Amino acid sequence: MAPVEVTARAADTVLAAGSARTDAAARRERADRDGKAVVGFVSGLIGLLVGNPVLGPLAIVLAVMSLRGGTRRRGRALVALALGVADLVVFVVLALHSASGHGLSWHFAGL
Repeated sequence: MAPVEVTARAADTVLAAGSARTDAAARRERADRDGKAVVGFVSGLIGLLVGNPVLGPLAIVLAVMSLRGGTRRRGRALVALALGVADLVVFVVLALHSASGHGLSWHFAGL
């Protein structure tokens, strides 16, 4: 083999290794965006029950970040966005209800 052939073969090997690293990095970034969609969905769902003013905006931010990044879980990100908005609506309704003097309390079987 001539030195030129060895150099060309080494260059192909380096390019292939760089491409593999790029593919791995792209898969990792895609997984991060998909993970943000899932975490946003779970945050929005839990936020309907507790922690509305914290989990609602968190769900919205994660959903928007996921959608802007081009997630494969677009439907889940959209549901996370809707749940985040619903969390804030629930919070506002409860705050207005409480401010009107009715208060908010839970009653458990006569306790």
